[in-house]
Amino acid sequence: MEQPYGSWGWGRSQLGRVAMACALAAGALIGAGGLTTAAADPADIAEPAVVRPPDVPTEGAPPQPDHLAAARHLREHKNATPMGTNDFGCRPTAAHPRPVVLAHGTDSTAYSDWSAIGPQLVAAGFCVFAPNYGGAPGADTYGTEDLRASAYQIGQFVDLVLDSTGAAEVDLVGFSQGANVTRYYTNKLGGAAKVGKWVGVASPTYGGVMYGLVPVAQVIPGALDVFAKVTSTAAVQQAQGSPIMLELNAGGDTVPGVRYVTIGSRVDEMIQPFSNIALRGPGAENLVVQDLCPDNLTGHFHMVYDPFVQELVLQALDPEHAPTPTCEPVALGTGIPQVIIAGNS
Repeated sequence: MEQPYGSWGWGRSQLGRVAMACALAAGALIGAGGLTTAAADPADIAEPAVVRPPDVPTEGAPPQPDHLAAARHLREHKNATPMGTNDFGCRPTAAHPRPVVLAHGTDSTAYSDWSAIGPQLVAAGFCVFAPNYGGAPGADTYGTEDLRASAYQIGQFVDLVLDSTGAAEVDLVGFSQGANVTRYYTNKLGGAAKVGKWVGVASPTYGGVMYGLVPVAQVIPGALDVFAKVTSTAAVQQAQGSPIMLELNAGGDTVPGVRYVTIGSRVDEMIQPFSNIALRGPGAENLVVQDLCPDNLTGHFHMVYDPFVQELVLQALDPEHAPTPTCEPVALGTGIPQVIIAGNS
């Protein structure tokens, strides 16, 4: 559900692919001559057959102001990681005993989504790590494959971070799909014992309807297969009511022992209804950008590059030392032109 790199940075943008999927689904609806219902059953989900290790970028790269600038840097530096991150010689301090693991979103990379936030967390005294997960073999883009396999990759990476730093736990911060795969690891794969805090930025907690198209596609035989081919497996799995989303939230969307924080926007371009962002279980705090800063109309694509959101992330991780976030107006649609240009240049 997001950002420019790979097929975003080198070809058609995700927004363009969603539009194409809309047209294809509409054609399928006309040709179907009627609708049949298909209930999503979590029991239909098979375990991932193969889990490849995540890729770990190592070339420190400077902060960027938006996704377009990050995409341009990635064209010449495919191994880029946010400056100061993935330093496996880093040792946690008493003030920040838990390393932070950042998980990017769909069709993206660690650098594309975290080029700004990563260095800020490093400067604040955290050991910060950011893998590229969920990539197909030989592909330049990440976060496109099966969410469960990606969650296992996150688990492998967490173990690597804990082994190298000597820490007992990590804090997880996920953007969009990154929130889902890190929460799947935490809630379903036994990760809670290794996680202190979980922070979801623009989290598709209960999936999205993608401008109302998902409910239509879910009752058209084969329509979701079209979506998967035009977008990605991971994008389709994050639709509201999909088997993977039902499985993720079955039995409650939080587990004991972990502090959960979501940071969402009422004008999120990808997650509708807006209420699907919030966690509903015990131990969860749901922050809404516009409730805290009414004139900030940051949506999905700009979240990780919005200064107010960046400060909310730091506050969630370090409430005792983080400064109070500064509220400033942000226009509706900020960041979308940069994403479109990055995806079609």
